[in-house]
Amino acid sequence: MKKQAELIIYGAEIICASCVNLPSSRDTFEWLEAAISRKYPNQPVTMRLIDIYNPPEEESVKRFAEKVIEEDMFYPVVTLEGKIVGEGNPRLKTIYAELEKYGYSPVNEGL
Repeated sequence: MKKQAELIIYGAEIICASCVNLPSSRDTFEWLEAAISRKYPNQPVTMRLIDIYNPPEEESVKRFAEKVIEEDMFYPVVTLEGKIVGEGNPRLKTIYAELEKYGYSPVNEGL
């Protein structure tokens, strides 16, 4: 039985100064949500979009949001089960590989 993985996208409404030509955090969240649901249908992934300037009170999430700001990380920063799997312009291939470590199986492409 696979564990339901939690993917958290940390970002802000304002695009990161170093990421001017990249999609917004919300656009990245929606893109990842669509891509993951197509690749792993009926295999739910919990996804959350966190505003780094207004994080929820959940201590671990709040602490990581502060870290993104303090360390001038390129956002959105994508974490899977607490591990950074993308920053600024996340790569699907990397995220897919990490999901498969949790037992997620891609749908057979070409069917």
